[in-house]
Amino acid sequence: MACFVVPLVQAIATSAIRKWGNKDGFIGRNLHSLELMLWGGTVMLIVDHVINGELTWRFPFFTALGQTGGASIMLREMLLVGVPMSIIITLVWAVYAFSFERKNLII
Repeated sequence: MACFVVPLVQAIATSAIRKWGNKDGFIGRNLHSLELMLWGGTVMLIVDHVINGELTWRFPFFTALGQTGGASIMLREMLLVGVPMSIIITLVWAVYAFSFERKNLII
């Protein structure tokens, strides 16, 4: 229900770093692809949560917050699902970026 919050925060941070950060170097040249992966995954998860009724358009937006102990359920899901999801996305991006850089060095 709240697992998309972690990749959303990472996507916002990545967008800010890409906009105002150094564009030279391995990370700077490949940051755009990480940004797209994070934003795409976040949008897909938000749509999925809306379709499943876990996220609503009225307060409280997260349905878990309407029940007792809902905040701890959300935090647990962010920690156990959102963090590993963000780590996996970043690792997949690192492999992609390394392969892309290596391919460009060979050519």
